[in-house]
Amino acid sequence: MKLYNLPQAYTPVLDLKQTELAIKQIKEIFQLNLSSTLRLRRVTAPLFVLQGTGLNDDLTGTEHAVSFPIQDMNGAVAEVVHSLAKWKRVTLADYNIAPGNGIYTDMNAIRAHEELDNLHSLYVDQWDWERTILPEERTVEFLRGIVTRIYSAIRRTEFTISEYYPQLEPSLPRTIFFIHAEELRQKYPTLTAKEREERITREHKAVFIIGIGDKLGDGEPHDNRAPDYDDYSTPNSDGYTGLNGDLLIWSDVLGKAMELSSMGIRVDEKALLHQLQISGKEERKKLYFHRRLLDGTLPLSIGGGIGQSRLCMLLLKKAHIGEIQASIWPEQMREECKAMNIPLI
Repeated sequence: MKLYNLPQAYTPVLDLKQTELAIKQIKEIFQLNLSSTLRLRRVTAPLFVLQGTGLNDDLTGTEHAVSFPIQDMNGAVAEVVHSLAKWKRVTLADYNIAPGNGIYTDMNAIRAHEELDNLHSLYVDQWDWERTILPEERTVEFLRGIVTRIYSAIRRTEFTISEYYPQLEPSLPRTIFFIHAEELRQKYPTLTAKEREERITREHKAVFIIGIGDKLGDGEPHDNRAPDYDDYSTPNSDGYTGLNGDLLIWSDVLGKAMELSSMGIRVDEKALLHQLQISGKEERKKLYFHRRLLDGTLPLSIGGGIGQSRLCMLLLKKAHIGEIQASIWPEQMREECKAMNIPLI
């Protein structure tokens, strides 16, 4: 448990009542912007999936999902979702979504392993989205185009909210800066991956780091990724590998980078087999999701998740994610927040 450094005199721009209304407005406005810019239709998502299907997202590959036995299904076990990265791709197939179109949904998850701080909570809420693509769109140029459109939807939402609350002056930069994780490593060779993120985001304010999961020039990945959703190992036209990445925005309130979204072009059959092999997870080929992908019954796709509470936190200039969502916090953190004038919901 930790709190990032905060200004000595923090005062929320909006009070509790205004904040609750603004959260509702941001969520309504942004999902309309997102769905229109990417041609997405809303679908209903599960809170839990059956264990052993391969549908749940194991994030970096080390986290354990919250699970429980189902009394009326002969001891079958359900897992609370971590995200819906694989479930969405199956849904694209089941709904027969054509290329150029996609789906989005409200994803709610429990991540019991999180280290709690200003940005990390036990409760995760995000817009999960997935879009069917053509083979020729599996390029880093196409990825950049999608990221740019999502960032434009964020900026439009920021402007609209500032019309309701003039005290929330827009501050996002006009453009987003793209850099590959290996370029970033070479730029700051003495820094850790997280320190590199902080440095480049402080400089450019809005950054998309490409290529998360594959080993870089020093033999280490920028960050870990599960091997069976994002394609992080396919060579791209930049001369590096990876068709995925993370979107980071600089928070002036916290004085640090805030990861707002993770997204990418998903693995095809070849990339899946390669990434399962290099990660030592080849036994997953027997699971339901992986069998469908290898059988060719799932479409090529691009997708990701966008943090709902984090987006609200950023646009409302909040110091703690607990000002946006109701969750459980250590008593010591609650006391520290109260002393620093941070009202947790």
